[in-house]
Amino acid sequence: MECNKQKNAKRCNCTYDGCPKKGACCECLSYHLGMRQLPACCFTAAAERTYDRSFEHFARLVQTGAV
Repeated sequence: MECNKQKNAKRCNCTYDGCPKKGACCECLSYHLGMRQLPACCFTAAAERTYDRSFEHFARLVQTGAV
């Protein structure tokens, strides 16, 4: 499968400008899951800016209805 990195990068809400995985969703997902995290695209813009991408943070957001 060919990666649509440029197309993916346009809708990526990751605020880390220097991220080499921006637009390479499979690499990003693999990286974050390996660290018990979710990628930026699973969070709202406000939640993503906290840089807390942990499963626990996501669960708290789900419990409060923020996601």
